[in-house]
Amino acid sequence: MALLSFTTGDACTNFIVGKKASKDGSVICTYNADDYGMFMGLCHYPAAKHAKGEKRKIYDWDTNEYHGEIAETEETYNVIGNINEWQVTIGETTFGGREEMVDTTGIIDYGSLIYIALQRSKTAREAISVMTSLVEQYGYNSEGESFTICDPNEAWIMEMMGCGSDRKLSKERTVWVAVRIPDDAISGHANQSRISRFNMKDKQNVLFSPNVVKYARQMKWFDGKDEDFSFCNTYAFPDFSGRRICDARVWSFFNRFADGMDRYLPWADGHQKDAEPMPLWVIPNKKLSVADVEMAMRDHYEDTPFALDSDIGGGIWQMPYRPTPLYYEVDGKKYFNERPTSTQQSSFSYVSQMRSWLPREIGGILWFGNDDGNMVPYTPVYCCATESPRPYNTPQADALQFSMENAYWVQNWVSNMVYPRYSLMFPTLQEKRDSLDKSYFMAQKEVEDRALQLNGDARVKFLTAYSADKAFEMLSVWKELATHLIVKYNDMIVKPEENGVFKRTPEGLGARVVRPGYPKKFARALVKQTGKKFELTNE
Repeated sequence: MALLSFTTGDACTNFIVGKKASKDGSVICTYNADDYGMFMGLCHYPAAKHAKGEKRKIYDWDTNEYHGEIAETEETYNVIGNINEWQVTIGETTFGGREEMVDTTGIIDYGSLIYIALQRSKTAREAISVMTSLVEQYGYNSEGESFTICDPNEAWIMEMMGCGSDRKLSKERTVWVAVRIPDDAISGHANQSRISRFNMKDKQNVLFSPNVVKYARQMKWFDGKDEDFSFCNTYAFPDFSGRRICDARVWSFFNRFADGMDRYLPWADGHQKDAEPMPLWVIPNKKLSVADVEMAMRDHYEDTPFALDSDIGGGIWQMPYRPTPLYYEVDGKKYFNERPTSTQQSSFSYVSQMRSWLPREIGGILWFGNDDGNMVPYTPVYCCATESPRPYNTPQADALQFSMENAYWVQNWVSNMVYPRYSLMFPTLQEKRDSLDKSYFMAQKEVEDRALQLNGDARVKFLTAYSADKAFEMLSVWKELATHLIVKYNDMIVKPEENGVFKRTPEGLGARVVRPGYPKKFARALVKQTGKKFELTNE
């Protein structure tokens, strides 16, 4: 089977919570946008009217390469990040799949497809229709992709692949299938195709391209009965990397909130070829809050067999992160690093909350962070916001230009101080992160009650300003955190504090510092490796 190999550039994660699986009736979905070196903030596309015959130029979301142009629609909706003014949210993870299915002649890439659909859709179902119609008309030039497509009432996973570049082999441009996640369930995907068999008779909850089985038969990849057809097994078979490197993230999410997940541990482990496949969704043992889902986005396999705190890979202070590349070789043998949900290469992370019982301007919130979720708070950005907060959209700042006014750079500055001395320094960051998160949740009802008293433009302006205020507040706190960290932990010592103030001697000097030395676990590992080399003996 010719498959596109997994790369760390395709390293995203989406989690999904149905409205009856959440505490307050929200539909919730998430996205980590991961790629080493990727700089990205919070995009904004304002609502607009377009003249008949107007064209839209398509530039590849990953490479900025120009692909061509498509017809613009008469009206487009306001989009902030990955949510639009109707509370439709779309995320993705790339799974690759069969190499020969990539359509190099197509115009629309996966990223462009997301933001075009957000500008043209009022519901998740409409987004599916828009996306599949566009790629059939203009061609889809990306690898295999899983899309999370949600609105305040429904959550869907859609998986899509091209049908190659040779129209003599296939007149259709794509194969795809979309499955609605039950309202009382949770689901997820993380760079491995997750849709296996699907009920082709369930027209309400399952949608698919007419050629989804026919194309596989034509290519001689499947010859069974239609009801036995598996999308992932046929087009993107879950090999070791698809399970251990990708599905293990989803397993860990399920394991947090569902009973009996030990049953699927062999699947997530990846080594047992005949392991029972993990289901597309599970029913949680409690209803999830936004805060619960934020913590799931900060996961490093804690308290599971894949935990990253049991070896020297995390360094002296046991950071739950591992260096790139994902795979490495020692003395001719190949090895891999674990790949938890929260990884250092996240350009941004969000948790989207969609609520059907509120006016749409208030109901949709993108809880947004401009680094990996574990290292940052998630600030609220309301779906009606008509501007991207300046910390998330800073002039002149880019992947090669640092700016103290840019959230991505300030948050990465802090994170990169903490990573190598994680167990020593992270508690200070965690305290600030959780304090901000808590303040947002505590203020939410008051803010939204006030917004309910406003109408039209006044409501939109209020929520746009509030979204910006929280971004600026976070940036200010994170700048202070950066300078606090360098003072407190300079040269691998710890300066004592009391009530947030560094202690001084009666004479005004800094109080005696604490020298923590090696953590006990690392000290034992060091002695085991070095033997008696550093052992003190009686003189």
